Amino acid sequence: MLSGRITSVIRSSRVFINVCTASKHTIDYSKVPQISELDLSEQFVRGGGPGGSAVNKNANCVVLTHVPSGIVVKCHISRSQDENRKMAREMLIEKLDTQLNGENSVSAQKKRLAEEKHKKADYKKKKRAQLKEEWKKREGLL
Repeated sequence: MLSGRITSVIRSSRVFINVCTASKHTIDYSKVPQISELDLSEQFVRGGGPGGSAVNKNANCVVLTHVPSGIVVKCHISRSQDENRKMAREMLIEKLDTQLNGENSVSAQKKRLAEEKHKKADYKKKKRAQLKEEWKKREGLL
């Protein structure tokens, strides 16, 4: 996976070289749990809500249970049963990762990176306002 990495292509005498440089903040995916299909219990139930008979007649809602941990995920985002199955597995992996790894889970890492980004943006905003205020004082505009 190349998320969190910057990829650049360097042209050197008609030969293209792909260079990947790791960014300062990368997300560690090494601790994400692997799920065996034997550990899963899958049920298909009729969905509900908006959509009328197109939703209510078809059993396209997926209820996925991870037997060893007892975590249950219900997914009815799409009208397609196959898409719901894939999304339910992703949701289950995310929940397991959060439960097992806590602060080192992928979602916690992404949240920390977003907070750092907001802190940096707020700092720049305050610094710019301060510089503008100092400039106005120097120029006698206040």
